[in-house]
Amino acid sequence: MERMPKRQRHQQLAQHIEENPFITDRELTRLLKVSIQTIRLDRMELGIPELRERMKLMAERSYDSVRSLPLHEVIGEIVDLELDKSGISIFEIREEHVFSRTGIARGHHVFAQANSLAVAVINDAIALTVTADIRFIRPVKLGEKCIAKAYVRSISGERGKSKVELFTYVGDEMVFQGNFVIYRSEGEADGGGDESADRH
Repeated sequence: MERMPKRQRHQQLAQHIEENPFITDRELTRLLKVSIQTIRLDRMELGIPELRERMKLMAERSYDSVRSLPLHEVIGEIVDLELDKSGISIFEIREEHVFSRTGIARGHHVFAQANSLAVAVINDAIALTVTADIRFIRPVKLGEKCIAKAYVRSISGERGKSKVELFTYVGDEMVFQGNFVIYRSEGEADGGGDESADRH
C-alpha cells in the first residue's frame, strides 16, 4: 500500500497542509494512498498538529475585528479577516443542519455562512446584503466542513456599496459560489479590493 518513499511522502504531506491548512487526515489518505494511521504518524513525526488544533491556532491569530455585526451572529467560525479585503470562515455541518432522511445540508445554512461572511468582511458599522447571485455546485453532507473564502472586489464610495465574491469549499472541492452586493452606511472607504486577487 505504501509505495512512495517516506521522505517524499513527508514532503508531499507538508506541502498539502501548507496549501490547505483545513485538509483532513482522511483527504490526505486519499491523496497519498496510505492508511490514516500512517498519516497520523507522519504528522507526529513532522510536528504538524491535527486539523482541530490547526483551526484553533488560526483562530487565535491576530486579525481584524468584525464591525458590521456581533460575532455570535456570524454563521461559522471566522479564522482570518482583513476588513474590506478578505475573510475566511469554517462551518461544520451537524445533525441540526441536514435533512434527516438524506443527511444533506439544508441550503439556507450554506448560504447563511456565505452571506454572514460577505457582510462581516465589510469595514462598516452597518452593512446589509442588497443582492446575491448564488450557485450551489454540489450538496454538502453531514460531517463535512465548509470553508468559505470572501474577497472584496470593489468599493463604491458614492453609492455606498461593495461587491464581494465568495467561494465555499469542502476540502479542495468548490461547493458554493456567490457574488454579493453589500450596502454600507459610510460612503467613504479607504482603498478597495484587488480585482485580480487570487480566487483560491
